[in-house]
Amino acid sequence: MNRELEYMFVQSARVWIPDAEEVWKSAELTKDYKNDDASLQLMLEDGTTIDHKLDPKTKNLPYLRNPDILVGENDLTALSYLHEPAVLHNLKVRFIDSKLIYTYCGIVLVAINPYETLPIYGTDIINAYSGQNMGDMDPHIFAVAEEAYKQMARDERNQSIIVSGESGAGKTVSAKYAMRYFATVSGSASEANVEEKVLASNPIMEAIGNAKTTRNDNSSRFGKYIEIGFDNRYRIIGANMRTYLLEKSRVVFQADEERNYHIFYQLCASANQPEFKNLRLSTANDFLYTRQGRSPVIEGVDDAKELRTTRHAFTLLGINESYQIGLFQVLAAILHLGNVEIKDRDSDSSLIAPNNRHLTAFCELVGVTYQDMSQWLCHRKLKTATETYIKPLPRLQATNARDALSKHIYAKLFNWIVEHVNKALVTNVKQHSFIGVLDIYGFETFEINSFEQFCINYANEKLQQQFNMHVFKLEQEEYMKEQIPWTLIDFYDNQPCINLIEAKMGILDLLDEECKMPKGSDDSWAQKLYNTHLKTCSLFEKPRMSNRAFIIQHFADKVEYQCEGFLEKNKDTVNEEQIHVLKASKKFDLLVELFQDEEKATTPTGQVPGTGGRTRLSIKPDKGRDTSSKEHKKTVGCQFRNSLQMLMETLNATTPHYVRCIKPNDFKLAFSFDPKRAVQQLRACGVLETIRISAAGFPSRWTYQEFFSRYRVLMKQKDVLPDKKLTCKNVLEKLVQDQDKYQFGKTKIFFRAGQVAYLEKLRADKLRAACIRIQKTIRCWLARKKYLRQRSAVITIQRFTRGYQARCLVKFMRRTQAATVIQKYQRMCVERKRYRQKQAAALAMQTILRAYMARQKYQALLREHKAVIIQKHVRGWLARCWYKCCLEAIVYLQCCIRRMRAKRELKKLKIEARSVEHFKKLNKGMENKIMQLQRKIDEQNKDNRVISEKLVSLESSYASESERMRGELGRLRGVEEDAKNKANQVSSLLEELEKLRKELSVTQQEKKTIEDWAQKYRDEMEKMVSELKDQNGLLKKEKDDLNKMIQEQSQQMTEKMTRAIAQETQQLETDLNEERSRYQNLLTEHLRLEEKYDDLKEELAHSTNVSKPGHRRTDSTHSSNESEYTYNSEYAELEDGSRVGEDVTRGMDTSLTLKLQKRVTELEQEKQSLRNELENREEQFQRARARDDAQFRKARGAELEYESLKRQELESENKKLRHDLAEMRQSLLGGAAAGTGAPGSPAYKVLLDQLNASCEELEVRKEEVLILRSQLVSQKEAMHHKDEKETMTEPSVFAQDVNKLKDADELKQAYVGLKDTNRLLEQQLQAQRRTYDSEVESLRGELQNVKEENNRQQQLLAQNLQLPPEARIEASLQHEITRLTNENLDLMEQLEKQDRTIRKLKKQLKVYSKRIGEMGAGQAEGQTSPGQMVEEPIHPVNIPRREKDFQGMLEYKKEDEMKLVKNLILELKPRGVAVNLIPGLPAYILFMCLRHADYLNDDQKVRTLLTSTINSIKKILKKRGDDFETVSFWLANTCRFLHCLKQYSGDEAFMKHNTSRQNEHCLSNFDLAEYRQVISDLAIQIYQQLVKCMENILQPMIVSGMLEHETIQGVSGVKPTGLRKRTSSIADEGTYTLDSILRQLSAFHSTMCQHGTDPELIKQVVKQLFYIIGAVTLNNLLLRKDMCSWSKGMQIRYNVSQLEEWLRDKGLMNCGAKETLEPLIQAAQLLQVKKKTEEDAEAICSMCHALTTAQIVKVLNLYTPVNEFEERVSVAFIRTIQTRLRDRSESPQLLMDTKMIYPVTFPFSPSSLALETIQIPTSLNLSFLTRV
Repeated sequence: MNRELEYMFVQSARVWIPDAEEVWKSAELTKDYKNDDASLQLMLEDGTTIDHKLDPKTKNLPYLRNPDILVGENDLTALSYLHEPAVLHNLKVRFIDSKLIYTYCGIVLVAINPYETLPIYGTDIINAYSGQNMGDMDPHIFAVAEEAYKQMARDERNQSIIVSGESGAGKTVSAKYAMRYFATVSGSASEANVEEKVLASNPIMEAIGNAKTTRNDNSSRFGKYIEIGFDNRYRIIGANMRTYLLEKSRVVFQADEERNYHIFYQLCASANQPEFKNLRLSTANDFLYTRQGRSPVIEGVDDAKELRTTRHAFTLLGINESYQIGLFQVLAAILHLGNVEIKDRDSDSSLIAPNNRHLTAFCELVGVTYQDMSQWLCHRKLKTATETYIKPLPRLQATNARDALSKHIYAKLFNWIVEHVNKALVTNVKQHSFIGVLDIYGFETFEINSFEQFCINYANEKLQQQFNMHVFKLEQEEYMKEQIPWTLIDFYDNQPCINLIEAKMGILDLLDEECKMPKGSDDSWAQKLYNTHLKTCSLFEKPRMSNRAFIIQHFADKVEYQCEGFLEKNKDTVNEEQIHVLKASKKFDLLVELFQDEEKATTPTGQVPGTGGRTRLSIKPDKGRDTSSKEHKKTVGCQFRNSLQMLMETLNATTPHYVRCIKPNDFKLAFSFDPKRAVQQLRACGVLETIRISAAGFPSRWTYQEFFSRYRVLMKQKDVLPDKKLTCKNVLEKLVQDQDKYQFGKTKIFFRAGQVAYLEKLRADKLRAACIRIQKTIRCWLARKKYLRQRSAVITIQRFTRGYQARCLVKFMRRTQAATVIQKYQRMCVERKRYRQKQAAALAMQTILRAYMARQKYQALLREHKAVIIQKHVRGWLARCWYKCCLEAIVYLQCCIRRMRAKRELKKLKIEARSVEHFKKLNKGMENKIMQLQRKIDEQNKDNRVISEKLVSLESSYASESERMRGELGRLRGVEEDAKNKANQVSSLLEELEKLRKELSVTQQEKKTIEDWAQKYRDEMEKMVSELKDQNGLLKKEKDDLNKMIQEQSQQMTEKMTRAIAQETQQLETDLNEERSRYQNLLTEHLRLEEKYDDLKEELAHSTNVSKPGHRRTDSTHSSNESEYTYNSEYAELEDGSRVGEDVTRGMDTSLTLKLQKRVTELEQEKQSLRNELENREEQFQRARARDDAQFRKARGAELEYESLKRQELESENKKLRHDLAEMRQSLLGGAAAGTGAPGSPAYKVLLDQLNASCEELEVRKEEVLILRSQLVSQKEAMHHKDEKETMTEPSVFAQDVNKLKDADELKQAYVGLKDTNRLLEQQLQAQRRTYDSEVESLRGELQNVKEENNRQQQLLAQNLQLPPEARIEASLQHEITRLTNENLDLMEQLEKQDRTIRKLKKQLKVYSKRIGEMGAGQAEGQTSPGQMVEEPIHPVNIPRREKDFQGMLEYKKEDEMKLVKNLILELKPRGVAVNLIPGLPAYILFMCLRHADYLNDDQKVRTLLTSTINSIKKILKKRGDDFETVSFWLANTCRFLHCLKQYSGDEAFMKHNTSRQNEHCLSNFDLAEYRQVISDLAIQIYQQLVKCMENILQPMIVSGMLEHETIQGVSGVKPTGLRKRTSSIADEGTYTLDSILRQLSAFHSTMCQHGTDPELIKQVVKQLFYIIGAVTLNNLLLRKDMCSWSKGMQIRYNVSQLEEWLRDKGLMNCGAKETLEPLIQAAQLLQVKKKTEEDAEAICSMCHALTTAQIVKVLNLYTPVNEFEERVSVAFIRTIQTRLRDRSESPQLLMDTKMIYPVTFPFSPSSLALETIQIPTSLNLSFLTRV
């Protein structure tokens, strides 16, 4: 524990500290807590730092706060820390932030009054909670009601729902909604609408028992216990009501801002009604009993309207108009009695003024005399043993007696109404079980508490005791079930307090004793209490400052009771003489009925109240008890104790369910939470006691799988074992050292309070560390990536910068170098000049100086030379000596070294000489040199060749140039001679030139003049052209503008018309769909009424034993629509039973029958009108499709042309085959005549083989020949006549040819025969080779399949070996079932193929036999050889008769009609092999039978067949309507039958796609349009039945597969849950997954396809199924807080993508199914998007267009983080969303309508199957049908 405290009470840990204003305030530790610390350093949420002192004695630390992920939980027991601040904070967060008013607290439902109407009680919500487990949905009163209903049906034990709370907490509303739930879910067992009567009792009881108080506008001023009875099928059969403690004092007194009972104000508001004129009523302010509270009007309530509702409820409960008027007379009389003014006569007596109008009105209304009533209002009778005295009453006592009488009358009236309500709710059906709803007051404490509060708190003590025992019992059962050691939980036992009140010599006993005393008083009773209990009972105390009060320590709080008025209220007396006066009324029977039992009138059921007190009086006494005088003397306390004891016995005999209503504030403010008031009520209603009991044991419970999934992160890999239970044990031993903090059960782990929070903190720390590590790595990667990016950018910048700097530097260096060069040369010139001057001077000086120095040097050198000579000789001698010595040593040393090197070199050369590499190296060098030389030679040769070529070319060019120059020279010489000749002509030409110049000058002047004129004209024309161009441009511009405007207007008109047409089309489609939906809903209602009618007939038939023999005919003139209501059964039993049922129905319940008939007539008329309107709509759409039909006809014409060409081609091929066959026959006959073609000869065999080959080729064309059979018949007949004409001439010619063949061509014929034989053999070999190849290929394929099957078997075996034994067995069984199913399907397919092959071969056999017979008959006569005629006589040939063509009809006898219906409909199994051969086979057979009846023109047979068919289909669907295959099968066949009726109706609209043969099969005598409509209605009913059946199959899978199951494992975590465990998301055995849904959808699809359902109809079915999936999933998402998280959104989107993939695989993407999932997709996206900023709000509003505002807000309110790293949606953000979506016009409904069915259509789908080709399988047992 110390370790955990040190770990939990650390810095940043959050705790709860007490606060005077907010009760509990949150704070955060700023410093770690140590064991020796005397205080805690805390910081509040507002930033204030405080020093929280700890109690030095107890050292109790403050309460720890739960983790944020646990805040807002549905169940308070799911909180890790179970204490008062945690409960209060959780309720506040749910109520204020999430707008959730219901919360579980173990077995208790806490309901907080929102003071606002919420849309969470509609029928859609009821349907959503129906059938759900209590923990699977969010808390709701409907969940408690469903749990009670389910336990009643499952455990067969009566249930009770105990609703308690303060006034204004919402008890009555909660009880009312619970009863509404039972009435909606269960329905009633009879036609008396008991559930409506049960609900109708609510407005009546509210009118007479509810009133406005300061705390509540509709406060129940009595307690009631309603028992709702159910039969053995758990349908409501009745109810019974018991009432407790009616507050009768409210009739005569109301405090400020309060009202009397509602019924009085309703009467006053309706006083102007004609039927209320004689009541003499006016406004409520005119009567004393209705104006004392000064608040006669409730805001938003129309009392007159409420009275109409009350009167309607009275009528519904069987209280007729006269009784209602009588009740209102009594109520009006009470108001008038309150206005009777009593005046003082003297101090001891009083009087009533004569002719008091209010008393007069009272007497007239109740039918008594004025004198008697005024007498006994002011007097009373005293009886002694001998005499009777009449004593006058003072004014105060008379006024009290008047008020007592008013209260007594009202109490009698209240009891009378309750009694009659109970009578109306009682039925004769035996009650099997019941559910009781107890609406009772909660614990009360006021500043002044009197007898009423004492009784109320006494009742709450008893209920609290029962509640504590029940909670303790459940805890004990849970521990024993899990087999964990447990100790007795210490809980508060309030038995001592109950003994103090009800035990012998208890408070009630002493009170009754004091009431019996003649002079008993409140003071003496108080003294008895002090003397008896003050010293003996610790729960009883005496106030310090009072002797007329006492204090009792209740379970909720201490309450001080004032003794004043206890005795009077307990006695509860009334004046007997006033009762006698009322009983003497002879004009008012109702009043006499109220007081018909005199003894009961004098029982203590009235009261004389004290001055200004608030009092409540008891109910009617129990009628089962003895009515002796002793019993009538019972006090109010005694009666209440007995009633309470009976109530406790009833509750103890039932299974209780608790609803605790909390009042959030005293000002009736919507969603305002006052912590002080809430805590006070939580303590009083026992919620905190439940928490305390849970916290004392092991409140947190986890299954092993959930614990493993949640805390897997705290385990190491080595800790994970195959056994999850052992893994959890090992991990817990390491994490929690104290073994007492947890216990291991059979299936769960039990934790003490706070341990889950400790584990959550460990888990959060581990995840936080992992997140930090991930963040560190990611941030490092991001930082490095950023660094590398910045480094690359910097390097690039540096490169460009340095390049620029380098370029600048080079430029500078170039300039500097240039300047330097210039300076260098300039300086050089200057320096050179100066240098030359200096040089000349220096040279002169040097010359002189050098001469002098040379002379001096010469002298010195001479002296030195002489000294050197001397030294030379000396040093030379010395050097020679040293040299000689050194030389000798060096020479010796060199010799040694050279010797050593020579040896080494010798050794090396020897080694190299031995190796080949040496020679290679030598050769390599030589080769390289040779190659280089060769290359040089080649290059030189190449150069030489190039030079020689150039030389040759130059020579040739030179020769050509020389030749050209010679030619040019000759030409120039000729030109020179011509020039000499023409020089003479120059003079004459010059003269002529001068003349021409003169003419040219004249011409130039004329030209100039013309040019000037032309220029002027050109300018004018150009100006004119420019003007015309400008005008033309303007015109063009105007034209373009006009064209543009016209185009724009045309485009606008086109767009406008397009939009208008689109809108109108859309509107028409919408209207059509609405009409279809309405029409189909009417059909559904009609079917329901019909089924109910049939059920009534069956029940009456079963209940009646009278049987009348005989047969009743159905009039043939009945309308075809009568088949919708009656079924003319051909079985005598059903016929007699129906007739008897009708007779009994007519006799027993005529009103019900008339009502049903009237309803049926109305439905008929409405259906007919809707049918006409639907036909008009369809005609409009048919006209719109006319163009498509024209295009189709064109395409059909092209197809017909193609078919005619193909027919001609086939005819030519057929002629060719016939010609070849004739030739072969001639050859055969010729061979036989010659002797070479005899049987057995080679030529005969060859020809016979050729004949067989031709026959095989003919078989290839058999299908085309069958199609053109009718056309070939005529051709055959023509050929046959031609052959007969040529018979007489052919034999002679043929004989001559045969004789020639015998002589000359015999060898040639033999050669040809041999060649043909070889060819045939070759063909046979090739055919055998192809056959062999195909067989080898097939064997290879089979071998490959065997290999694949073997591999698959091995994989399955390996997988099975890894599974546990049970799973292995199950997997093997599943595999074996799959294998057998596949084999069965393969065998069925093979059998179908064989059947088809047999039929095909039979057909071919018939055709060929007929053709061969015809050919043999025609050719045997004309193609007979002469030899045969001589040798053999002509044998007669049998010509077979041509088989008659079938007309596609089936003939049956009328007496076989029932056998046909029985075998084909009633006893037909959809899985039959024969039925699946041809989809829709029953429909075809029925239609073929119908065609024959139409062919016979037998209207009776047509009508009976159709009626029998329709009713038989209805019967089989009623019998097997829950079998999907049956419903799907008959939907497909009904649609096919409908299409056949259309296709063969003779209507041109339906004959477009028929063949000519099919058009011949059209109906000829009857128009069955009406029956088509009836069958269409039947198809609609079957479709709706199919949708319902599929919905029932899918419903259990949707929530589990789409929401609960984790398709992506590990994404969503498991949060701690409370006592109401939810369905785990981990897939167990039997849990539905998404794969289950997909498999079921695939099964639906394959079954419908197998049955031949139209593809368009399949699309509509799939769309409806996807709508159901999306709607159910979204509805559960909106009602489950635990499903609204980010991870669940990801799961949903993945699941939706899998559904879309399924649609894509099935080719159904365009059926509209995906669009139905759009609300669910957007809800999943809403769970995943960001929800913080304004931009997020805008994105959400634009994204969630398919969701309503209520749904968006609901999802945001329910959004719950699964981990601490997620954030909740702020209230401000939700307000922003609401503001943005405020302008949406949409339905306020929260849930989607899962019962909505899209209107279905049946598009016409003609069949290409020819009726005459249909064969009836023998398995159908229809041998009595004959094909026609």
